[in-house]
Amino acid sequence: MGVSYLQVENLTKSYGDRMLFDSITFGVEEGDKIGIVAKNGTGKSTLLRILSGAEAPDSGNVVFRNDLRVGFLEQLPQFEPGSTVSEVCLNAIKNNPAHQTEDQWTLSERVNTMLSSMGLHNPDEKVDHLSGGQLKRVALARVLLSDPQLLILDEPTNHLDITTVEWLENFLSRSRMTLLMVTHDRYFLDRVCNKIIEIDMQSIFTYTGNYDYYLKKRQERIEALQGELVKVKNTLRREQEWMSRQPQARAGKARFRINAYYDLKQRASVRYDEKSIDPNDVKSSYIGSKIFEAKNICKRFGDKVILDDFTYTFARYEKVGIIGENGVGKSTFIKMLQGLVAQDSGEWNVGETVRFGYYSQDGLDLPPGKKVIDAITDITEDVVLEDGVRFTPMQFLSRFLFSPADQQKYISTLSGGEMRRLHLAATLITRPNFLILDEPTNDLDIVTLAILEDYLKNFKGCAIIISHDRFFLDSIVDHLFVMEGDGVIKDFPGNYTEYREFIKEQRKAEAAQTKPARPSAAATSKPRKEKMSFKELKEFERLTSEIDELNEEKKRLDDIFASGETIDDVAEMARRYEEIKAELDEKEMRWLELSEKQ
Repeated sequence: MGVSYLQVENLTKSYGDRMLFDSITFGVEEGDKIGIVAKNGTGKSTLLRILSGAEAPDSGNVVFRNDLRVGFLEQLPQFEPGSTVSEVCLNAIKNNPAHQTEDQWTLSERVNTMLSSMGLHNPDEKVDHLSGGQLKRVALARVLLSDPQLLILDEPTNHLDITTVEWLENFLSRSRMTLLMVTHDRYFLDRVCNKIIEIDMQSIFTYTGNYDYYLKKRQERIEALQGELVKVKNTLRREQEWMSRQPQARAGKARFRINAYYDLKQRASVRYDEKSIDPNDVKSSYIGSKIFEAKNICKRFGDKVILDDFTYTFARYEKVGIIGENGVGKSTFIKMLQGLVAQDSGEWNVGETVRFGYYSQDGLDLPPGKKVIDAITDITEDVVLEDGVRFTPMQFLSRFLFSPADQQKYISTLSGGEMRRLHLAATLITRPNFLILDEPTNDLDIVTLAILEDYLKNFKGCAIIISHDRFFLDSIVDHLFVMEGDGVIKDFPGNYTEYREFIKEQRKAEAAQTKPARPSAAATSKPRKEKMSFKELKEFERLTSEIDELNEEKKRLDDIFASGETIDDVAEMARRYEEIKAELDEKEMRWLELSEKQ
């Protein structure tokens, strides 16, 4: 057993007659990197708010270790109005006793380095003027600079560009911080987490391993549950026959059997059906051979160039992903395509059969006092499919995980994930044949994401997708528009992972071609050796000890792997082995740098 950081005991939370979780118990130990997964509306964010103290449970206890430094990243971070980016971050460091002995210059350098890693290059900018994505990055920088022992993250990758997501993924996978986070980013879960906690059927299920391991074990659990339900229903059928033959029984044995019957009936009512959107049901309208052409499109805002003489002809059934750093104009590009933003010059020629379906970052503008079912009925009262099958709005909404009771909810009461699902339903109910999706994965749970991916793979139309979700892009797109800034758009023929591999190989080739300049006489003379500072000496001693410990741990794992014996937790050991190698590389490099000063 490791050092306990957090213990959650018999935690229960409900809203009215809607139970989120009932008497759940779990612990977080030092070194855990835990991802929490669940369908939208089952209590992921509520659980994190309870842990942060922002919300109270109905019952149960949350106990943190005494004097534990806890950092919490909210989905919608708040800042003191009028503060600058650097002030926000400096205050986070100053509250950490470990940094109180450092001078102002050292603290400022630490802040600027973190902000630069996050793509924030103006530390004196007021937080009041920042976009949602920039605010999220400032909040991340603030919580990381506070150097918590336990870091709790609520959707850390939402509104971040892919470059920042990958930087954060690498930082957290190497960090010794203990993590508890909610995220839908499956690559992120797979590469960072060593434990997955799933909230399902008002209970929790814990899996020791990364996301890929969780998927396999979860499938085994579902199959076992379905097998158990078959047995329960067979037994229930026999008991129903017995009940129908019996008069009202008063004997103790009969009463016991009657009580057992009602218990069986309740157990048999459990449904484990995750299928909500059937791609064979929700089909697109017919799309002709002419889709659209972009001819010499130019767009700028002042000195900022969005498009510079962009020309392209879209083909039928083409699916393209758009990537690029925040602020390069991805959302502006797709708004121009639909005529929502005017270009400065050039023209779009759109085919007559094209019917756009736009899923925007901003979401739907619906009256909060309107019910879910009424919002969809206002769009259409009858959904007619290609084969003549008709859906009512109520039937259509059921495909999007909205039960009859959920459809009667007022829009103002919906969670962020439920709002996104409603937006998705409103987009697809019109049967578009050209989908334009701007960050569709934000706030969607993993189950809904997988179903949406299934739909898009079978979608008989065109799609343009802006997303930072690398797994989503890899699953759907044929090629990428890489927006590099200053109006430059490069067309890459492949998915995101293939693009990243291409960039790595390109950089290796460039580095190999770069030859060092011949050193001058002054440069070849022996430089004066710089001595270690007291702080560096202590760091050198600590690194020596840590490297020895890591090598010992690595040897132990090597011996286990070479033994040929069955290993129960092989996934966790393999993950730890890779983590040790990465830590050794980093620490040995720093050790060598310091050893040069001896």
